[in-house]
Amino acid sequence: MALPKINVPKYKLKLPSDGRTVNYRPFLVKEEKLLLLATQTGEQEDIVSAIKDIISECTDIKNVDALATFDIEFLFLKIRTKSVGENVDVNITCPDDNITEVGISIPLDDIKVVKDKNHTTDIKLSDEVAITMKYPSMEMFVKMNFGDDSDQIDQIFDMAAGCIETIADTNQVYECKDVPKAELMEFLEGMNTKQFKMIQDFFETMPKLSHKVTVTNPETGVESEIVLEGLASFFA
Repeated sequence: MALPKINVPKYKLKLPSDGRTVNYRPFLVKEEKLLLLATQTGEQEDIVSAIKDIISECTDIKNVDALATFDIEFLFLKIRTKSVGENVDVNITCPDDNITEVGISIPLDDIKVVKDKNHTTDIKLSDEVAITMKYPSMEMFVKMNFGDDSDQIDQIFDMAAGCIETIADTNQVYECKDVPKAELMEFLEGMNTKQFKMIQDFFETMPKLSHKVTVTNPETGVESEIVLEGLASFFA
């Protein structure tokens, strides 16, 4: 006789990037195990695989790799909220002394994707040249949130090269998926400081998970407001 199956609740959400409705469910124990193993190893490839598998298994999205970075963050957070609890406990280092840590509990439903009104994917580098940007891939998303900061300059160039979708001049539009990475790196290195700053601004103003918290240092009595950003700030 077959054992009974446990019903899993279903939920709906709208993706921050385009408002598309997505069906999702909590992750199961077998999926949580994959995530725990991945975070314990600390290997980026394992974290990529676990997050991708969870979103693929727990939603009706067909192509996870095509999602915007902040859609991935938002989706994973919502799945986690319905799976293991409505709150996440994090330790905050008080900024007035940069030593004392204060534990706080954050309601995950209060965490939103914040959009900068100045953010744009279309960047005009000069009167003759313009580029269109796309959002980082899943692999780059994990590197941004969990990676080592020691090679930050290389990461910025790699990320920029990987996120240029098209380059247009007065004659034609070049699809960058067909352009060798070495040529894209040469294109980036040929920019002046002001032009490259436009690329950096694209990443800095990208929509992101964000939440403000207020903490009081028990040692000094100083109250501080802190903005937590990105999935890594709420990953527990």
